[in-house]
Amino acid sequence: MRIDVYGKPDCARCKSTKAKIGHYLNKWGLTDSVKVEFVDMDTADGMAMGAFNDVGQIPVTIVYDDHDQKTARWDEVVPPSEDLARALNVQVTA
Repeated sequence: MRIDVYGKPDCARCKSTKAKIGHYLNKWGLTDSVKVEFVDMDTADGMAMGAFNDVGQIPVTIVYDDHDQKTARWDEVVPPSEDLARALNVQVTA
């Protein structure tokens, strides 16, 4: 699995998104099985990837399964932990 976070280095919500995803991957024991990529929208490559994936406003978070198919997407928000767990097939107990 892979998670792409589209954003800019100076974006507070982008930083929060990366931190939250990192926290939950660690908490759920997924740091070795889920790759996280930050796509810098301040670079030419980042803008090209963003255009290909219809990224308008940031942050945008996209989850891909093991077959490189998009399984979840959040635009302009930090993904809610329950939704992130569902996208990663994690059983969360209360």
